[in-house]
Amino acid sequence: MLFNSLEFLLFFPAVCLCYFIIPHRVRYLFLLACSYFFYMCWNPEYALLMLTSTAITYASGLLISSAEKIEDEKRRIRRKKLYVALSFTSNLLILFFFKYYGFASLTATRVLGKLGINVSIPAFDVILPVGISFYTFQALSYTMDVYRKEIYAEKNFFKYALFVSFFPQLVAGPIERSKNLLIQINEKHKFEFDRVRSGLIQMLYGYFQKVVLSEYLGMVVDSVYNTYAERTGFQLIIATVCFALQIYCDFGSYSNIAIGAARVMGFRLMENFNTPYFATSVADFWRRWHISLSTWFRDYLYIPLGGNRKGKVRKWFNLMVVFGVSGLWHGASWHFVAWGVMNGAYQVIGEWLRPIREKVMTVFHVDKTAFSHRFGQILVTFGLVNLSWIFFRAESFRQGLDILKIMLGRGRNYWFTWGNNLDAMGLTMATRNLLLVSLLILFVVDLCKYNGINLIEWLTKQGVWFRWLVYYVAIFGILVFGVYGPGYDASAFIYFQF
Repeated sequence: MLFNSLEFLLFFPAVCLCYFIIPHRVRYLFLLACSYFFYMCWNPEYALLMLTSTAITYASGLLISSAEKIEDEKRRIRRKKLYVALSFTSNLLILFFFKYYGFASLTATRVLGKLGINVSIPAFDVILPVGISFYTFQALSYTMDVYRKEIYAEKNFFKYALFVSFFPQLVAGPIERSKNLLIQINEKHKFEFDRVRSGLIQMLYGYFQKVVLSEYLGMVVDSVYNTYAERTGFQLIIATVCFALQIYCDFGSYSNIAIGAARVMGFRLMENFNTPYFATSVADFWRRWHISLSTWFRDYLYIPLGGNRKGKVRKWFNLMVVFGVSGLWHGASWHFVAWGVMNGAYQVIGEWLRPIREKVMTVFHVDKTAFSHRFGQILVTFGLVNLSWIFFRAESFRQGLDILKIMLGRGRNYWFTWGNNLDAMGLTMATRNLLLVSLLILFVVDLCKYNGINLIEWLTKQGVWFRWLVYYVAIFGILVFGVYGPGYDASAFIYFQF
């Protein structure tokens, strides 16, 4: 059940109405049933897979909690580590089988073939369960939080199951922490008009990002990347920039709808995006992009590896490991790994060159607070991030290299042409103008957020006539200009494949 489908537009209001009517003591059971129904609309059988992951991590939490009663310290620590290891190993093996087995077997076959060893590794044709990477990481964070004594083990299985499967953020995040979401399940949420209104406004903006911005940008991206061999370098650069904006709007829209939907019911989900394209460095970009995943890797991989506590070389190694794994998390293919490694390398090289940059800025008396300096940093960061997006959008590592070669003008008789670029890239004059206006709205919203202006709060403080004018314009604008398939065939969100 997609957020941008008619089914969800009927499902969500019905869930909210019942949620606020039924007694508080059974609300978590109702939400749990709704969450599993929501997930089973894709593939009912894979709900058992999520239930298995839930049961394993739930049991691990209880076992870790029971191990705290062991008096002998060394034995207690060993037992707790054993339970954590079992929880992580079993869950990651499930994730590996469904998401990475085919990739690993194909890679092993090719490597062994290069060595003259011919082997036949059994192949399994399985469908990737929707959201498996998201709910697996969320469940594993609970195990580690209990181990670190950051939260008590939840004894009510159904409440814990709701934490893992909470439908607004189940399929594509944000990847919540137990110390934030799990404790909210016990809170009594009343219907509060202001909170519900702000949640609905955030959902409305999410729908604008998805059915207007993401869809029109996708037209350009798909048109060019699907025929990249016939394109000019200029067209590929424009398409890559459009993809950077498309994936931001697409994933940002899911996060906004999820956070807004949860807020309507009284739940507070963590922020997942914070104006990432205003970042002044790649490290800053990753503090603003997919925040729930970035902080997950920081808390549960980077810090356990040693973080920055064991010298610069070890820190750089840890960064490369984290971003290599992050690339693999996004997809079982080498072009995703290349994307992750590039983002890690940017940060390592950036830190390595920092003393040189500082010295140059001192010699030339560069004012770091000047607008021109920060603007230059933003442009450079945006360019580097876009370079890595080539490999993220490409269908293979080889295709990414081919696209990069065309951008650099290699093997082409021409690089830039004005003629018919709009039509050739899937845009008419009307859709181009609509896209430009929509991008202007996106820029203004992000600029306000970057400067600490909460537009939702600002809007709710305006006069009634102005507020409702904005609501009607937004709703009818989305309905009229949004992209819908035949019979309202809603398009999936990009991050559903991860």
